[in-house]
Amino acid sequence: MRVIAGDFGGRRLKAVPGTNTRPTTDKVKESMFNIIGPYFNGGTALDLFAGTGGLGIEALSRGIDRAVFVDKDFKALSTIRENLTALGLQKDRAEVQKNDAKRALEGLKARGETFNLVFLDPPYKLTGLYHELILHLQEQSMLHDGAVIVAEHSEDVELPDRFAGAVRWRLATYGEIAISFYEWKADQDPVEANEEGMTK
Repeated sequence: MRVIAGDFGGRRLKAVPGTNTRPTTDKVKESMFNIIGPYFNGGTALDLFAGTGGLGIEALSRGIDRAVFVDKDFKALSTIRENLTALGLQKDRAEVQKNDAKRALEGLKARGETFNLVFLDPPYKLTGLYHELILHLQEQSMLHDGAVIVAEHSEDVELPDRFAGAVRWRLATYGEIAISFYEWKADQDPVEANEEGMTK
């Protein structure tokens, strides 16, 4: 694995030992960032279920100011910290949290954190988490207007075209992997939009 482009383009990243973590391949990561960027003019990213930290690190390399990495696996957290240290990314640009995704969001909300870019890659069998976490981000006002949510899921899992005010504008498939790209608009009414989205 490597950083594809930006300030750290070409630098190698350490993988999480074992088989519990499913890293996004370089090919998929490159395609993903070509769709959402490929470069950023600042902002804050949230990498939930971060694994190696590859997605958040790629965002930092491409111009995101700061990223928060969340995972509850000790090996993953150790790997993220090693990758950040190897790239010289300081604590003012990268925060690593050992936490469950839902509890992490509650803590981040309490601090007043908001995000321009969210990577959401839970274990594929936990399909209900997409709905729960995306709605939580909206209802707790944790997304900037125009924020992008990148949800990676199994190709055979059908996510809705809308999670409340977050509207899917692109679905890309890579073999058994699919990625749904959502954009959140501040002028959407979360309750009305969710009622509409749940009928899809």
